[in-house]
Amino acid sequence: MTSYAKLTRALIAAWFVFSMAASALHLYRNGPNQPPLALGLGVVIPVAVFLLWYAVSPRFREFALSLSPRNLTLAHTWRMGGFVFIALASYGILPWLFAIPAGLGDIAVGITAAAVALNRAEPRHRSSFIGWQIFGMADLIVAVSLGTLAGVIAPHGVPTTAMTVLPMSLIPTFAVPLFFIFHIICLAQARRWPAQDAMRRSQPVGVPAA
Repeated sequence: MTSYAKLTRALIAAWFVFSMAASALHLYRNGPNQPPLALGLGVVIPVAVFLLWYAVSPRFREFALSLSPRNLTLAHTWRMGGFVFIALASYGILPWLFAIPAGLGDIAVGITAAAVALNRAEPRHRSSFIGWQIFGMADLIVAVSLGTLAGVIAPHGVPTTAMTVLPMSLIPTFAVPLFFIFHIICLAQARRWPAQDAMRRSQPVGVPAA
C-alpha cells in the first residue's frame, strides 16, 4: 500500500503541473461561441483513467478503498470557494447561467463537508452519507455541463472563457475531477459498510475481525 500511496501522490503532482502547463500554453482556449471541448476532456479523462485503473487493478482498488472516507469528505470544504463564480459573474466575467448553480452548489457542499465527514462517515449513517456524496457529484456534473454548454445555450451572452485560463482553469482540469474521484471512492466504501458491519457483529466477543 505504501508504494501505491507514493505513486498516487506523484501522479497527482504531475497532473497538477500538466494542468498548469497546458493552461499556460492556452491549450484549453476555444473560439467564440464554441463549446470548450478541450476543457471538457480535461475533466473527463482523469476520471476515466481512475475508473479504468480501479477496475483492472485489485491492488489499486484495495488501496483506494483503504483511504479514510472522513479525510476524503473533509477535502470538499475547499468547495466553499464557489463564491468566486458568483463574484466573477457580478463583474460580467462569467455567465450567470453557469455561476449561480455552480457557485451555490459548491458553497452548499463546502459548508456541509466538515459535518458530514465528522458525523456521517460511518456505517450507521450510510444512507445520509451516500446521499451527500451523490449530491456533491450532481453539483459537479451540473457545473461542468453548464460550463461546457453555456455558449451554446446563450451564444450572445457572457462566455466562460475565464474558466479556460489560469488560475480558473485549474478548477475544471484538476480540482473538479479530483473531487469527483473522491466521491466515487467514498461511494464504493459505503457500499461495503453493511457487509463489514455484519462481519464485525458475527465475531465472537474477544475475537478480532479479519
